[in-house]
Amino acid sequence: MLQSGYHNRSFSLYAALGFVFRETVACMQGEPIMREMPGHTVREATDADRNACDELCRRVHGVDRGGEVADAIAQGTARVVERAGCVTGYATDLAFFAHAVAETTPDLQALIASAPAFGGPGILVPASDSTLLRWCLANGLGVVQLLSLMTIGLYNEPDGAYLPSILY
Repeated sequence: MLQSGYHNRSFSLYAALGFVFRETVACMQGEPIMREMPGHTVREATDADRNACDELCRRVHGVDRGGEVADAIAQGTARVVERAGCVTGYATDLAFFAHAVAETTPDLQALIASAPAFGGPGILVPASDSTLLRWCLANGLGVVQLLSLMTIGLYNEPDGAYLPSILY
């Protein structure tokens, strides 16, 4: 659950209902960067990439989001990044209602740099990944809004780079 930092009543309500604050995320938007990152190949994801995406998500988050990945592949919005011939990151899209997972921040930067657009209000960048946040700012993206990532129930601290989705 993501809540706008400007809606204190909503934040209080969710906290009172048992949600736990996990992270501040910056909604970022701007012109597409449209460049390649050395050593990283970004391409459209295919059905053959689904297992690699699921495994990567399990390593980073402790669970996979295979349904969302399958839907994004079918819609033609999913992309993967490869380094040394292995899938090291994926994005269901680079948008407010999509998510991305990567082994490292440079893998995630390659996905962001290749995006033809940032859908909706923009991408959600965890503020604790200061390297990624500064890189986005240096590449022309601006902060539209700060939001609070809150969860209820099971939560695994991510072990890798990621962009959360407003949906999950």
